[in-house]
Amino acid sequence: MSLYSEWRDKLEKNRENGTDEAFFNNYISAETEAYRNILKSGSTQISGKLSELAETYQMDDVTFMGFLDGINSSLDNGMDLESLKPDSEITLSINLEKLFYNMLEARADWLYGLEEWDGRLTEEKRKEIRRKFHEDHRAVRTKVGRNDPCPCGSGKKYKKCCGA
Repeated sequence: MSLYSEWRDKLEKNRENGTDEAFFNNYISAETEAYRNILKSGSTQISGKLSELAETYQMDDVTFMGFLDGINSSLDNGMDLESLKPDSEITLSINLEKLFYNMLEARADWLYGLEEWDGRLTEEKRKEIRRKFHEDHRAVRTKVGRNDPCPCGSGKKYKKCCGA
């Protein structure tokens, strides 16, 4: 069984057993410390064997696979998580702007609120990313009002055209 499959099984078992709150609290704590260390380091390139990197960030291999699952969409080149083994050589090329955006999307305020971001992305850049995020997630009205132009393109009001 691959590490990624083990991670997915671990998630499912904790949900089924009702122990997911304690499990997620432990995971979130480890994840937060890993991101703190990454942001403090000043490097967006992380390389090494999966098991050594897991040890560096004080996680077991399966938990580190969960971390990789979360950060994968924020990398310049995503990884095939199913193929990773403890002795796999991996290189993470982290796109910080994508990472911040994805943290907003995940509603992970414990991550996008880290003070370590101050040294990595300017306050202005973070505001810009937040604006982009809110623009991308703005609700768009699709209902046509009776006094709106008709969507058929006739130039008439909806109530006098297709809505009649």
